[in-house]
Order: sequence, then C-alpha cells, then structure tokens
Amino acid sequence: MNAHEFRRRGKEMVDYVADYLEGVEGRQVYPDVEPGYLRPLLPTAAPQEPETFEDIIKDVEKIIMPGVTHWHSPYFFAYFPTASSYPAMLADMLCGAIGCIGFSWAASPACTELETVMMDWLGKMLQLPAVFLAGEAGEGGGVIQGSASEATLVALLAARTKATRRLQAASPGLTQATIMEKLVAYASDQAHSSVERAGLIGGVKLKAIPSDGKFAMRASALQEALERDKAEGLIPFFVVATLGTTSCCSFDNLLEVGPICREEDVWLHVDAAYAGSAFICPEFRHLLNGVEYADSFNFNPHKWLLVNFDCSAMW
Repeated sequence: MNAHEFRRRGKEMVDYVADYLEGVEGRQVYPDVEPGYLRPLLPTAAPQEPETFEDIIKDVEKIIMPGVTHWHSPYFFAYFPTASSYPAMLADMLCGAIGCIGFSWAASPACTELETVMMDWLGKMLQLPAVFLAGEAGEGGGVIQGSASEATLVALLAARTKATRRLQAASPGLTQATIMEKLVAYASDQAHSSVERAGLIGGVKLKAIPSDGKFAMRASALQEALERDKAEGLIPFFVVATLGTTSCCSFDNLLEVGPICREEDVWLHVDAAYAGSAFICPEFRHLLNGVEYADSFNFNPHKWLLVNFDCSAMW
C-alpha cells in the first residue's frame, strides 16, 4: 500500500468507522457464538498472496463483527463504561503514524514532556496533593500506565522494595528472602481481582479485609488485621483502598484507613480506576477526601473521559 492508496483507503475506513458508531445500536450487543467459532472460518496459515481491501472489509463484517461484544452500544450494561470519541480516534491515528517509543526523554522529548504536562492537568482537575505533580520544575509527576491492574502491581513492587530496604537498613543481616516471606498486603474483600493477582506476581501474602454493610473497608477491620499479623511476626507493608469498586461502586473510607497506614508506615495505594473521573465534578470531590495519605493513586481516563483504551493515569 503506497501513500496514494493509503489516502483512499483511509477515507473509506473513516466512513466505515463513522457508519459503525452511528448504527451500533442496531447490532446485537453480545455475540451469539460458541468458544472456538473463529478458527474454522479462517485459513490454517497466513495466505501467500494478499487479499483485496474490499474482501478484508467483507470478512470484518462476515467473520469478525458476529463475534464482537459492542461495548459502545447504548444497550451495553456490563463491566464498565469504556470511553471513545472521534477526537481520540484521530489522535490514535496520529500517534500510530509518528510511532514514538517514549521510554525516555531522549527517545522523544515531546512525547515525554506532553505526558508530564497532561498528567499535571489531570492531577489539578482532581485536586490531588501538590506532591503528586511535576510542576514547573518538571520533576516527578504522574505517568500513563496501560491499566489499573498494571498500576496496582507497580505500586506493590515499589512498596515491597521500600519496605525491604527499610528493614535491611535497620537489620543488615536480614536477607530479602527472609523479609519476603513475612510481608503482607491488604485490600477490601470488594477489591478488584487484579489486586490479588498483583500479590501473586509480587510473591507476597495478600489478605482480604471484611467490608462493612456498605461494602467499604473501615479502620477497625484493618487495624484488627494489622495487629493480629504483627503479633504473629508478619510485616504489613501495603494497603489498597478502592474508590468505586467494580461490583457495586462502593468506596473504602480513606479518612479512616489513611491515618492508620501512615502511623504503621504502610504504603497506601488508592485504586480509583472506575470512579476516579467523577472526582473532577465538585459535587463528587469529597469522595476523594483523604487522598493526602496516599503514597500512590490511579484512575482510568479511558473509562469516562472519552479517551480510547488504554490510558490509566498513575501518580
């Protein structure tokens, strides 16, 4: 495909996408297919000769669309609202064309600096504590992760490293293995399954704190678990507080949990993946009160802020 054909096919694809979104309510939301439906409909190996663009689009409608769950349908009520918008799709096209690999400033200065500035915009919109922002110096600040699951794992690994270094500084004879087997992380029994997965990947114990009648983690239950585990010689080091649980959008009590984490020198990670976007609204900002106790915070603009997946903002 040369530039001339790309221009023509690109315009055709834009029309196809616009037609799809304008008519998505007419498509069956959840596909009526069985596992493995796709394999018999495709060749067993990649074709030796290319197919025409027209034939590929026909296959998309005939083979792919019958197996698509249409998250943007107005009749889709499962999981969480995924975001999309025409400006975001155009931006994705430009990003794909430029193809920046923004793993360092030298790799792409504009990519790195735009992310830093934009994350400050988001942090100010949420009224996050100034310590989370890069500011005029451009140091620190937030970073875009792929998902909240990824952010929780990153936070847990950071907390694990911090706790290990602190304990080894106090007792130089302690090995990392000795510390690891005693580390304990905590989250509400309403926390997302990715929190449990982070504990498994991080190689530490993760304990579920029973929630109250409103499905929230409270100070008394957390304190009881911490005291019990410390008495058994374990080392509490990480707590995940969820603001907007996946199951019912309940909120852990940050104003209660935060002071305990600070007193116990336990890393507090706030997972606001689902409901975090709502804190931009003044009438919902109070649900974020207590974030000043957090060591890390994450929410997903790709849920409510019209940004295509994946864009998970972490500080």
